Amino acid sequence: MNKGVYIALLSIGLAQGLKIPIHFVKTRKWKPELFFQTGGMPSSHSAGVSSLTTYIALKRGLPTIDFALSMIYGLIVMYDAQGIRRQTGELTLKVNDLGELVEKVQKDKPVEFEEKTPKKLKEMLGHQPEEVIGGAILGIVTGTIGHLITKKR
Repeated sequence: MNKGVYIALLSIGLAQGLKIPIHFVKTRKWKPELFFQTGGMPSSHSAGVSSLTTYIALKRGLPTIDFALSMIYGLIVMYDAQGIRRQTGELTLKVNDLGELVEKVQKDKPVEFEEKTPKKLKEMLGHQPEEVIGGAILGIVTGTIGHLITKKR
């Protein structure tokens, strides 16, 4: 595997690992399972694509097709992470609240139907813009350090 892939994977792992202490500082709750979940600060999507793009820019240069492809791909990933995926997460919050609403309606007016316990949908899918920016900054730092460490002297 090439160094750019290693650096991007390391950046993703760092971002996922940082979610645990950042969440703890915000909420005083220790949740190691955040390492395996999507969403939260910083965005591992942004960290991965930014570190790879930074590494390519420093290694191959800005006028290369490699950099252009990585940058455009990265921008699409980051836009999707904070746009469509975040909207999906917000919609999921509303859908999960519907169960409680139906329960309240049932108590007032009985309706005949077979009740199945629905599985609660995952609510933390996408990222807030600051989470995407945080991931991008982490990725740029990781990509720069990765380039400096792997640079031939």
